[in-house]
Amino acid sequence: MTVGRVTWLGHASVVIDVMGVRLLTDPLLREHAGLLRRRGAAPDPALWRDPDAVLLSHLHYDHAEIGSLELLGRVPVVAAPANARWLRRHGIPGGVALPEGTWWTVPATRRSGAVQVRAVPAVHGDRPMPQRPNAACGFVVRAGELRIWFAGDTGPHPAMAAVPDILGGRVDLALVPVGGWGPRLSGGHLDPVQAARACALVGARVAVPVHWGTLHAPASRRLPPGWMDRAGPAFLHAARHEAPGCTVLLLAPGGSGEVSSGT
Repeated sequence: MTVGRVTWLGHASVVIDVMGVRLLTDPLLREHAGLLRRRGAAPDPALWRDPDAVLLSHLHYDHAEIGSLELLGRVPVVAAPANARWLRRHGIPGGVALPEGTWWTVPATRRSGAVQVRAVPAVHGDRPMPQRPNAACGFVVRAGELRIWFAGDTGPHPAMAAVPDILGGRVDLALVPVGGWGPRLSGGHLDPVQAARACALVGARVAVPVHWGTLHAPASRRLPPGWMDRAGPAFLHAARHEAPGCTVLLLAPGGSGEVSSGT
């Protein structure tokens, strides 16, 4: 059995500690992402410092926040090839181009085991950026017997069904987006019910809902009260009906939990 720890920093930023390796997804480590503002303080650096690799799903400002990436130094930043090239051209030296279908091994240290990462499809093209590449992907991770799926930002798509085959078994931990930075989602996202169905499709044993309850636009005072707190509990409710074999780990920003491989 392989045991890991998952820590949600807010939005799509998750720390995965397993086999002596630390992975960090879509790091948003400051109090803003462009015009968007974080509710509450920036994550405690003790929770995210010294990652061995960053998994970057796409280049929207709330996922590829340059100031946050600069805080990490020369850590490898694994991304779709077009995105990795853009990062290197814009002063992020660790961009690692990972085409879909290719496994990449996290550089080993004396304290680490073999942890492998592979990009998988995501559908997220509804808000194209004129000044950045618009490639998007998710990632799967194999760490010993532990199998992890980070969906990235995506709408529902048939290729999700292939995730267990790519990993060689049922998903132990799914990191799935369930909301956004406003009360209404644009295309290329999962709502709580769609996210629950995605977890059922990949056979997730444990799921952590992300991409909710963290960011808001400056005009959010004019939006319906309480909207930021709804998506996570709604996903928990939906999973009971749509994915009854999946345990939902509903975390607050900075919260963590233990996950283990299936038997």
